[in-house]
Amino acid sequence: MTTRVVNIAGIPVGGNNPLVLIAGPCVIEGQQMLLDTAGTIRDIAQKLSMPFIFKSSFTKDNRSSVEYYQGPGLEKGLAMLAEVKKQIGVPVLSDIHNPQQARPAAEVLDVIQIPAYMSMQTSLTLAAAETGKPVNVKKGQFLHPKDMEKVVKKIESTGNRSILLTERGTVFGYHNLVVDMRSFPIMRKFGYPVVFDITHSVRIYGVPSSSPEGGTPWFVPYLARAGVAAGCDAVFIETHPDCKNALCDASSMWPLQRLEELLEQILEIDRVAKKWVN
Repeated sequence: MTTRVVNIAGIPVGGNNPLVLIAGPCVIEGQQMLLDTAGTIRDIAQKLSMPFIFKSSFTKDNRSSVEYYQGPGLEKGLAMLAEVKKQIGVPVLSDIHNPQQARPAAEVLDVIQIPAYMSMQTSLTLAAAETGKPVNVKKGQFLHPKDMEKVVKKIESTGNRSILLTERGTVFGYHNLVVDMRSFPIMRKFGYPVVFDITHSVRIYGVPSSSPEGGTPWFVPYLARAGVAAGCDAVFIETHPDCKNALCDASSMWPLQRLEELLEQILEIDRVAKKWVN
Protein backbone atom coordinates (compact mmCIF):
# COMPACT_ATOMS: atom_id res chain seq x y z
CA MET A 1 0.00 0.00 0.00
CA THR A 2 1.43 3.36 -1.03
CA THR A 3 1.65 6.01 1.68
CA ARG A 4 1.50 9.77 1.43
CA VAL A 5 4.96 11.32 1.23
CA VAL A 6 5.63 13.60 4.19
CA ASN A 7 8.30 16.24 3.56
CA ILE A 8 10.49 17.05 6.54
CA ALA A 9 12.90 19.90 5.81
CA GLY A 10 13.46 18.53 2.31
CA ILE A 11 13.55 14.87 3.34
CA PRO A 12 10.75 12.81 1.75
CA VAL A 13 9.41 10.15 4.11
CA GLY A 14 7.09 7.44 2.81
CA GLY A 15 6.00 6.28 -0.60
CA ASN A 16 8.85 4.38 -2.15
CA ASN A 17 11.51 6.77 -0.88
CA PRO A 18 14.70 5.61 0.89
CA LEU A 19 14.56 4.49 4.50
CA VAL A 20 14.97 7.46 6.85
CA LEU A 21 16.98 7.48 10.07
CA ILE A 22 15.66 9.26 13.19
CA ALA A 23 18.39 9.02 15.81
CA GLY A 24 20.08 10.66 18.77
CA PRO A 25 20.47 10.37 22.54
CA CYS A 26 17.33 9.85 24.62
CA VAL A 27 17.60 13.18 26.41
CA ILE A 28 19.71 16.31 25.96
CA GLU A 29 22.67 16.03 28.34
CA GLY A 30 24.73 19.02 27.24
CA GLN A 31 25.41 21.22 24.22
CA GLN A 32 28.80 19.83 23.19
CA MET A 33 27.74 16.21 23.63
CA LEU A 34 24.66 16.97 21.51
CA LEU A 35 26.70 18.55 18.72
CA ASP A 36 29.35 15.82 18.75
CA THR A 37 26.76 13.04 18.62
CA ALA A 38 24.68 14.72 15.93
CA GLY A 39 27.78 15.34 13.85
CA THR A 40 28.91 11.73 14.11
CA ILE A 41 25.49 10.39 13.13
CA ARG A 42 25.29 12.85 10.24
CA ASP A 43 28.65 11.69 8.92
CA ILE A 44 27.61 8.04 9.14
CA ALA A 45 24.29 8.76 7.42
CA GLN A 46 25.99 10.72 4.64
CA LYS A 47 28.46 7.90 4.09
CA LEU A 48 25.54 5.49 3.68
CA SER A 49 23.40 7.97 1.67
CA MET A 50 20.69 7.69 4.32
CA PRO A 51 18.42 10.67 5.10
CA PHE A 52 18.81 11.68 8.76
CA ILE A 53 16.67 13.53 11.33
CA PHE A 54 18.24 14.20 14.73
CA LYS A 55 16.24 13.36 17.86
CA SER A 56 16.73 14.24 21.51
CA SER A 57 14.24 15.18 24.24
CA PHE A 58 14.44 18.54 25.99
CA THR A 59 12.32 17.06 28.79
CA LYS A 60 11.56 13.47 29.79
CA ASP A 61 8.30 13.95 31.63
CA ASN A 62 7.55 10.26 32.23
CA ARG A 63 10.57 9.27 34.33
CA SER A 64 9.57 6.84 37.09
CA SER A 65 11.21 8.92 39.83
CA VAL A 66 11.52 12.66 40.45
CA GLU A 67 15.15 11.96 41.34
CA TYR A 68 15.99 10.93 37.77
CA TYR A 69 17.38 13.41 35.25
CA GLN A 70 14.63 14.97 33.13
CA GLY A 71 16.59 17.20 30.78
CA PRO A 72 17.35 20.92 30.48
CA GLY A 73 13.73 21.93 29.93
CA LEU A 74 11.84 23.63 27.11
CA GLU A 75 13.69 26.92 26.70
CA LYS A 76 17.26 25.69 27.15
CA GLY A 77 16.62 22.45 25.31
CA LEU A 78 15.14 24.15 22.25
CA ALA A 79 18.08 26.56 22.16
CA MET A 80 20.45 23.57 22.14
CA LEU A 81 18.50 21.87 19.35
CA ALA A 82 18.56 25.12 17.37
CA GLU A 83 22.36 24.98 17.58
CA VAL A 84 22.30 21.45 16.19
CA LYS A 85 20.29 22.68 13.20
CA LYS A 86 22.66 25.62 12.71
CA GLN A 87 26.00 23.89 13.17
CA ILE A 88 25.31 20.33 11.99
CA GLY A 89 22.75 21.17 9.33
CA VAL A 90 20.14 18.49 10.01
CA PRO A 91 16.41 18.57 10.85
CA VAL A 92 15.50 18.06 14.51
CA LEU A 93 12.73 16.22 16.34
CA SER A 94 11.68 16.32 19.99
CA ASP A 95 8.59 15.54 22.04
CA ILE A 96 6.13 17.81 23.80
CA HIS A 97 4.11 16.94 26.90
CA ASN A 98 1.49 19.67 27.17
CA PRO A 99 -0.36 21.90 24.68
CA GLN A 100 1.46 25.04 25.85
CA GLN A 101 4.76 23.64 24.57
CA ALA A 102 3.52 23.25 20.97
CA ARG A 103 3.99 26.82 19.71
CA PRO A 104 7.49 27.46 21.10
CA ALA A 105 8.57 23.98 20.00
CA ALA A 106 7.32 24.64 16.46
CA GLU A 107 9.66 27.64 16.21
CA VAL A 108 12.64 25.27 16.34
CA LEU A 109 11.56 21.70 15.64
CA ASP A 110 11.07 20.21 12.19
CA VAL A 111 8.95 17.41 13.68
CA ILE A 112 6.86 17.55 16.85
CA GLN A 113 6.51 14.19 18.57
CA ILE A 114 3.67 12.96 20.79
CA PRO A 115 4.91 10.42 23.38
CA ALA A 116 3.34 6.96 23.46
CA TYR A 117 1.82 7.42 26.90
CA MET A 118 0.08 10.57 25.63
CA SER A 119 -0.99 9.37 22.19
CA MET A 120 -4.71 9.62 22.98
CA GLN A 121 -4.54 13.11 24.53
CA THR A 122 -6.75 15.13 22.21
CA SER A 123 -5.73 18.62 23.37
CA LEU A 124 -2.04 17.77 23.04
CA THR A 125 -2.42 16.20 19.60
CA LEU A 126 -4.49 19.10 18.26
CA ALA A 127 -2.07 21.69 19.62
CA ALA A 128 0.82 19.96 17.84
CA ALA A 129 -1.17 19.59 14.62
CA GLU A 130 -2.34 23.22 14.61
CA THR A 131 1.26 24.43 14.38
CA GLY A 132 1.32 23.05 10.84
CA LYS A 133 4.53 21.16 11.57
CA PRO A 134 4.87 17.43 10.80
CA VAL A 135 3.62 15.41 13.77
CA ASN A 136 5.01 12.03 14.78
CA VAL A 137 2.69 10.11 17.10
CA LYS A 138 4.02 7.11 18.95
CA LYS A 139 1.45 4.33 19.27
CA GLY A 140 0.65 3.77 22.94
CA GLN A 141 1.75 0.40 24.30
CA PHE A 142 -1.89 -0.11 25.28
CA LEU A 143 -3.36 0.46 21.79
CA HIS A 144 -4.19 -1.79 18.87
CA PRO A 145 -2.61 -0.41 15.70
CA LYS A 146 -6.12 0.09 14.29
CA ASP A 147 -6.79 2.57 17.11
CA MET A 148 -4.23 4.93 15.60
CA GLU A 149 -6.71 5.78 12.86
CA LYS A 150 -8.61 7.81 15.47
CA VAL A 151 -5.45 9.78 16.21
CA VAL A 152 -4.90 10.35 12.50
CA LYS A 153 -8.40 11.77 12.14
CA LYS A 154 -7.80 14.18 15.04
CA ILE A 155 -4.73 15.57 13.31
CA GLU A 156 -6.45 15.68 9.92
CA SER A 157 -9.30 17.69 11.46
CA THR A 158 -6.89 20.64 11.70
CA GLY A 159 -5.98 20.39 8.02
CA ASN A 160 -2.55 18.97 8.82
CA ARG A 161 -1.63 16.04 6.57
CA SER A 162 2.02 15.74 7.61
CA ILE A 163 1.69 12.74 9.89
CA LEU A 164 4.04 9.96 10.97
CA LEU A 165 2.95 6.98 13.07
CA THR A 166 5.47 5.13 15.23
CA GLU A 167 5.42 1.54 16.43
CA ARG A 168 7.29 1.00 19.70
CA GLY A 169 5.93 -2.29 21.04
CA THR A 170 2.82 -3.50 22.82
CA VAL A 171 2.37 -4.48 26.46
CA PHE A 172 3.12 -8.18 26.92
CA GLY A 173 2.22 -8.87 30.51
CA TYR A 174 3.80 -6.60 33.08
CA HIS A 175 6.91 -4.58 32.18
CA ASN A 176 7.64 -6.40 28.91
CA LEU A 177 6.92 -5.28 25.36
CA VAL A 178 6.55 -7.29 22.18
CA VAL A 179 6.59 -5.96 18.63
CA ASP A 180 3.85 -7.32 16.39
CA MET A 181 5.10 -6.95 12.83
CA ARG A 182 1.50 -6.85 11.58
CA SER A 183 1.38 -3.35 13.03
CA PHE A 184 3.33 -1.87 10.11
CA PRO A 185 0.97 -2.81 7.27
CA ILE A 186 -2.07 -2.11 9.46
CA MET A 187 -0.98 1.46 10.24
CA ARG A 188 0.28 2.09 6.70
CA LYS A 189 -3.29 1.47 5.52
CA PHE A 190 -4.19 4.85 7.00
CA GLY A 191 -2.09 6.39 4.23
CA TYR A 192 0.82 7.76 6.21
CA PRO A 193 4.46 6.73 6.74
CA VAL A 194 5.24 4.39 9.62
CA VAL A 195 8.31 4.60 11.84
CA PHE A 196 9.80 1.76 13.90
CA ASP A 197 11.12 2.83 17.31
CA ILE A 198 13.51 -0.05 17.77
CA THR A 199 15.34 0.86 20.96
CA HIS A 200 12.31 1.67 23.12
CA SER A 201 10.93 -1.73 22.14
CA VAL A 202 13.70 -3.45 24.11
CA ARG A 203 13.23 -1.44 27.30
CA ILE A 204 12.21 -3.46 30.39
CA TYR A 205 9.86 -1.21 32.33
CA GLY A 206 9.76 -1.22 36.12
CA VAL A 207 13.55 -1.55 36.24
CA PRO A 208 15.72 1.60 36.37
CA SER A 209 17.08 2.38 32.93
CA SER A 210 20.56 2.70 34.46
CA SER A 211 20.45 -0.98 35.48
CA PRO A 212 21.76 -3.65 33.07
CA GLU A 213 18.43 -5.42 33.62
CA GLY A 214 16.55 -2.37 32.32
CA GLY A 215 16.78 -3.38 28.68
CA THR A 216 17.82 -6.03 26.15
CA PRO A 217 19.72 -4.08 23.48
CA TRP A 218 21.20 -7.23 22.01
CA PHE A 219 17.77 -7.77 20.43
CA VAL A 220 18.01 -4.49 18.51
CA PRO A 221 19.57 -5.90 15.29
CA TYR A 222 17.01 -8.72 15.15
CA LEU A 223 14.06 -6.38 15.56
CA ALA A 224 15.57 -3.82 13.19
CA ARG A 225 15.98 -6.35 10.41
CA ALA A 226 12.48 -7.74 10.91
CA GLY A 227 10.80 -4.31 11.06
CA VAL A 228 12.50 -3.04 7.91
CA ALA A 229 11.58 -6.26 6.11
CA ALA A 230 7.96 -5.70 7.18
CA GLY A 231 7.96 -2.34 5.44
CA CYS A 232 8.55 0.59 7.78
CA ASP A 233 9.41 3.95 6.22
CA ALA A 234 11.83 5.16 8.89
CA VAL A 235 13.71 3.75 11.86
CA PHE A 236 13.97 5.47 15.25
CA ILE A 237 17.15 4.55 17.11
CA GLU A 238 18.27 6.15 20.35
CA THR A 239 22.04 6.06 20.38
CA HIS A 240 24.75 7.36 22.69
CA PRO A 241 28.57 7.49 22.68
CA ASP A 242 28.73 6.09 26.24
CA CYS A 243 25.55 4.13 26.92
CA LYS A 244 26.55 2.90 30.37
CA ASN A 245 26.83 6.46 31.64
CA ALA A 246 23.85 7.92 29.79
CA LEU A 247 21.44 9.90 31.95
CA CYS A 248 18.33 8.22 30.52
CA ASP A 249 17.61 4.83 28.90
CA ALA A 250 21.20 3.72 29.42
CA SER A 251 20.23 0.06 29.20
CA SER A 252 18.30 0.22 25.93
CA MET A 253 20.14 2.71 23.70
CA TRP A 254 22.36 1.42 20.88
CA PRO A 255 26.09 2.26 21.08
CA LEU A 256 27.03 5.02 18.67
CA GLN A 257 30.20 3.12 17.83
CA ARG A 258 28.08 0.27 16.42
CA LEU A 259 25.50 2.35 14.58
CA GLU A 260 27.09 2.17 11.14
CA GLU A 261 27.19 -1.61 11.03
CA LEU A 262 23.53 -1.81 12.10
CA LEU A 263 22.44 0.67 9.43
CA GLU A 264 24.37 -1.20 6.75
CA GLN A 265 22.35 -4.33 7.54
CA ILE A 266 18.93 -2.71 7.46
CA LEU A 267 19.64 -0.64 4.36
CA GLU A 268 20.46 -3.80 2.46
CA ILE A 269 17.19 -5.34 3.63
CA ASP A 270 15.28 -2.15 2.77
CA ARG A 271 16.49 -2.28 -0.82
CA VAL A 272 15.03 -5.76 -1.16
CA ALA A 273 11.84 -4.98 0.77
CA LYS A 274 11.11 -1.94 -1.42
CA LYS A 275 10.62 -4.34 -4.35
CA TRP A 276 7.82 -6.15 -2.57
CA VAL A 277 6.35 -3.89 0.11
CA ASN A 278 4.54 -0.83 -1.24
